[in-house]
Amino acid sequence: MKCCVVDGILLLDKPVGISSNAALQEARRLLAAAKAGHAGTLDPLASGLLPLLFGEATRFARFGLDSDKSYLASVRLGVRTATGDAEGEVLERRVVALDDAQVAAALARFRGEITQVPPMYSALKREGRPLYELARAGKSVEREARQVTIHQLALLERNEDLLRLCVRCSKGTYIRQLAADLGAVLGTGAHLEALRRSGSGAFTIAEAVSLERFRAMDEADRQACLRPADSMLAMLPVASLGAEEALRFTQGQAVPAAMEPAQACRVLGHDGALLGVGEVGLDRRLRPLRLLSQRARQGATG
Repeated sequence: MKCCVVDGILLLDKPVGISSNAALQEARRLLAAAKAGHAGTLDPLASGLLPLLFGEATRFARFGLDSDKSYLASVRLGVRTATGDAEGEVLERRVVALDDAQVAAALARFRGEITQVPPMYSALKREGRPLYELARAGKSVEREARQVTIHQLALLERNEDLLRLCVRCSKGTYIRQLAADLGAVLGTGAHLEALRRSGSGAFTIAEAVSLERFRAMDEADRQACLRPADSMLAMLPVASLGAEEALRFTQGQAVPAAMEPAQACRVLGHDGALLGVGEVGLDRRLRPLRLLSQRARQGATG
């Protein structure tokens, strides 16, 4: 099938068992899209919301990557694994004898800003190699701790040694590491048994379409599933420019702005069409961060 110009965002409910890239490539093939990307990887073990970006939407990928994420996580206490999830070799088993108050106290320690050391089984790179490749080769390297924020960490259900948690967190948070660290605090060990992403920025899993259903659609229905390329920017404030300022902005020039410094915003032209994303400097001038292509701008206005 010949690739064509496709602009928009597909909210996919990724199934367990395939990588995010495999899901992306299949959706790209089904849409015959020339350019594609995604806004936040999900491991093969995980399911749930995976925003797929096509055409002009790929210009705004960083705003999806930087957004908060929400998850439903199943954490198994008493079993520690090499990978921190259910796919890894079991390293240790311990008896779990905890009351609900002890679990609640441990969870409270992980709310707010916390320090987290990324797991070896992650896609972070060391000298060009993903850490998971080194881990599979039996190697371990020092990883720098990072600050992440856990906005919400709630216990939905406890079934003996299985905890079902609702987590809302900042970018860069590793839920498998959260599970392992929780197990360490409780003294039982733990691993992530299952994970489902329920939200990403302003998007929710209720808006997503399953890969199975997407496969079964005809071309028109698939196209109808696509959201506008700028829908990922819905939470950003808006800066509206006059005709002269809009022209200068699309040429890469800074223009005056009546907004607070260091604030990213959607930039609209005098006709209300999206021009791109800008950022206000300390001099209160608006500079382009990401501009729509001339083709997209002409399509929006013509």
